[in-house]
Amino acid sequence: MTDTSPVVTPTTPGRATIADVARVSGVSTTTVSHVLTGKRPVAAATRDRVQAAVSQLHYRPNHVARNLRVGSSQMIAVVVPDITNPFYAQLTRGLADALGSDYGTWVCNTDGSAGRERQLVGDVLARGADGLVMASVEHDSAGATVPTRYDTPVVCLGESIDHPLVDRVIAADGEASRSAVEHLVSRGARRVAMISGPASQGGSRVAGYQEALLEAGLRVPKFLTVHGDWTRAGGRAALHRLMRSAHPPDAVFCANDLMAIGALDAARELDLTLPADLRLIGFDDIEAASLVSPALTTIANPAYETGWSAGKLVLDRLQGRHSGSRRTVVLPCRLIVRETS
Repeated sequence: MTDTSPVVTPTTPGRATIADVARVSGVSTTTVSHVLTGKRPVAAATRDRVQAAVSQLHYRPNHVARNLRVGSSQMIAVVVPDITNPFYAQLTRGLADALGSDYGTWVCNTDGSAGRERQLVGDVLARGADGLVMASVEHDSAGATVPTRYDTPVVCLGESIDHPLVDRVIAADGEASRSAVEHLVSRGARRVAMISGPASQGGSRVAGYQEALLEAGLRVPKFLTVHGDWTRAGGRAALHRLMRSAHPPDAVFCANDLMAIGALDAARELDLTLPADLRLIGFDDIEAASLVSPALTTIANPAYETGWSAGKLVLDRLQGRHSGSRRTVVLPCRLIVRETS
C-alpha cells in the first residue's frame, strides 16, 4: 500500500520547531506547549492533532533552549575517583533512581587526582549543573568554595568536605572496620596487616583497624600498614610487599574489595592457601566478592543506598524542601563472612 499522506517540512532548515508543530496542527504554540508538558488541559481532538503533527515532523523538544530560558540544566553532576570500580557504578545507579525523570546524571571521573577533581568541579558548575555529588579524594577540596561561589546544592559522600551547607552521606565504616579486625582476631590472627588507600584517604577505616587491634591488646607496627591505590593491581603489589617482610602477617584487612581481590591474586602467586595460611577481608561487597575463589569475606558498604540518599538530599534543596544547615545521613555497614576468613 502506497503512503499518500502529504510531505510536511519545517519552515526553517534543520530540526522541526514548536512553531512548525503549531502550523501543521492548526493551533497556537501555547497550545502545543500545553499538550507537550501536560500542565494544562487540552481538548482530546486538539491533543490528537498536535500529537499527529509531532509524529509527522519527528519533532523533538529542544532541551538546551528550554534550559537557557528557565536557568536550569536539569543535570546533577557526580564526581567519583574511578568509574570502573563497581561500587561507584552501583552508587550512580542509586543516585539516578532517586532523581527519577526530573534530572539526568553527569558522571565525572577524577582518576583519584585532587587537581583533576578541582578542575572538574569548576567545569561542571560553570556549565550549569543544578547539583553536585562528590566522592572527594582531597580533604575539603571544594567545601570552602563551592557553596559560596555557586548557589548549587552539594552533597559529599564521606567526611572529606566540612562546610555548614554541604550535606553528607556517610557509611559507618570506622565501626565496620573494627568489626572486620575483631573477626580476624577471633579466628586466631595476631599479626593483622592493613592495605589502606592513599595516605590522605580512608582515614576512618584505618582508625577502626587500629582501634580494634589496640582493644585486643595487639601491637600495630608501621610495617603492617601499607598504602594501595584502591585498584586490583595495587592490592596485589601491596600483599607482595607485606609477605616479603621479616614478620609477615597472618591476616590482612583491605580498605576495598578491588585491592582485596588483588591480594588474592598475590596469594595464589605465593602458593598461600586461604584461610589456612592467610585470612583476608575486603570492604564494599561488590558483586565480584562472592564470585572469586575462595569467596571473599568483606564489609557490605551500601553503595546503592548511598547514591539514593545523596539524590534525595539534592532534590530536597532544589525543590525547596530544605534550605537550612547541613544534614548528615549515616548508613550502616555489616560484615559478610565467606571463605577467606
